[in-house]
Amino acid sequence: MTHRPLAAALWMTGAIAAFTAMAIATRQIKGVHDTFEILAYRSMIGWVIVVVMALALGRRGDIRTDRLPSHVVRNVFHFTGQSLWFWAITMIPLAQVFALEFTSPIWVILLSPIFLGETLTRRKLFAAALGFAGVLIVARPDFGHVDYGVLAAAAAAFFFASTNLMTKALTRGEPILSILFWLTLMQAVFGTLAMTLFGPVTLPTLATLPWLVLIGISGITAHFSLTTALSLAPASTVVPVDFARLPIIAVVGALFYAEPIQPSLFAGAALIFLGIWITLRSGTSAPQGRRVTNP
Repeated sequence: MTHRPLAAALWMTGAIAAFTAMAIATRQIKGVHDTFEILAYRSMIGWVIVVVMALALGRRGDIRTDRLPSHVVRNVFHFTGQSLWFWAITMIPLAQVFALEFTSPIWVILLSPIFLGETLTRRKLFAAALGFAGVLIVARPDFGHVDYGVLAAAAAAFFFASTNLMTKALTRGEPILSILFWLTLMQAVFGTLAMTLFGPVTLPTLATLPWLVLIGISGITAHFSLTTALSLAPASTVVPVDFARLPIIAVVGALFYAEPIQPSLFAGAALIFLGIWITLRSGTSAPQGRRVTNP
């Protein structure tokens, strides 16, 4: 298996920037388009981008059908997680959505030994515990009050973790272009069916189209960066790097949406960054493994 944790971390910075841009664009059009419309239009735009890339690079042969059932299962989980995430973005503060979403790496670290055969070390468990503690400090969940936005963000974390594990499994022999092709195509189909079923459908306007295009581009960039990172290092090493999104989105929320930055954010972020550093040190010191050849 390819093991380049520092290169994977660099790719994750692209994913962080793209996910942040996608959250901002979603906030800008939340009063016009519902969750399923955003998902459908985003995936349509993303699919066009992937097809153009495949044709321009002469890599149509990378798009394969031999693992189609795995793509279907992965995208069902991903569509569910994305629906919950986009809905939560419109319901609760951005920093709280991202904080709750960041329980996803905890699931990845705990489940990757079962589904991917990755090693679960004490250092990884300690890093996961630090990250989770930081999330609790930032989110400060009120267990006496049911907030559906909070529940949606927390549930999205589980589906994202499942999706990341399936993505890691697919990268063992499946071209990244093929993963992105089936991702965007299936998400477009799911989104179109959902927005039609729960209509009426609102078509893009001159005001919302640029934001929808930004969401589409950001979605492809984020998933290309994330999938590339997962092909370079173990999932339990790659995913915790995404914790860096939390302080970034907190600043964005404060600057553009007047969402207050609590002092607890910095204490939680410190624990989160410490967990990231420990995880990367663990990945850097791990031995190089052999590559997985195509089946």
